[in-house]
Formats: sequence, structure tokens, C-alpha cells
Amino acid sequence: MRAQTIGRVLGTGLRVAGRMAGQRLAQQAAARPVTVAGVGGAGVGGPGTSRTTAHQAVISKAKVGAKVGSGVARGVGGFLRPFGRVGGKIFQEVTGVFFLLFVLVFGNWAWRTRGDYAQGPEHVKFLVYAGLMLVFLYLSASSFWRARRK
Repeated sequence: MRAQTIGRVLGTGLRVAGRMAGQRLAQQAAARPVTVAGVGGAGVGGPGTSRTTAHQAVISKAKVGAKVGSGVARGVGGFLRPFGRVGGKIFQEVTGVFFLLFVLVFGNWAWRTRGDYAQGPEHVKFLVYAGLMLVFLYLSASSFWRARRK
């Protein structure tokens, strides 16, 4: 992965986190305490209105929390995206090596029975070993090819 890509992702994540922190501080500075009847004040506009105001305050805080939560999720997702790509490439390469081990095993067995490739008691075993070797060779090569394309 190029250094410019990592720097760009980290810079974007830092900008998103800074913007969210600034918004949170601005909201806290602008928020005024809501008085509810019986909890620190006479309430706003009587007993029926104070409960509605408190309910609206809770709803507005929940909406702000949801926005902050979604912003944090987007920021963290943006930060982790390159690591997911690298992890995917490494997984494909490890899978290719794993399949390559089977190619070596079946190739060795096919080599041992190569004398009976046309006719003989080991003819079927040779064909099975050769076929399995080709299948795992294809799987290994395609796994490395996919890792290269990512």
C-alpha cells in the first residue's frame, strides 16, 4: 500500500473526528438546562408543558447521539477500510500457498505412479492424482491472481 493512501485515510479520519468533536462542543455550549417541574424549578409554562419540554429535550439529545454515532461509525469505517483491503490480499495469498501445498502432495504422488499412466494397476490412481493436482493448481493460481487484482 502506498504511503500517500495511508496518509490520506488517516488525514480523513482525523478531520472527521475533529469535526465531530467541534460539533459536540458547540452543542454543549448552546444547550441550556431544561427545568422540569419538581426537579429544580417551576417548569416552563405550567405542569403540562414542562413534561413535554423534557420529553422534547430527551428526543433531541437522542437524535444528536444518533448523528454522532453514525459519524463515528463512518469515520472508523473509513479508517479501517485500507486494513481490510490489505487483510483481504494477505488472506488470498495465504489461501494460494495452502492450495499450492496440495499441488505438491498430489504432484509427488502422481510422479510416483507415472509409470502406469497409460495402463497398469495404478492407472486410475495416477489419473486421480493428476486431476486433483490440476484442480488445486488452478485454485492456487486463481487465488494469487485475485490477490494481485485487489
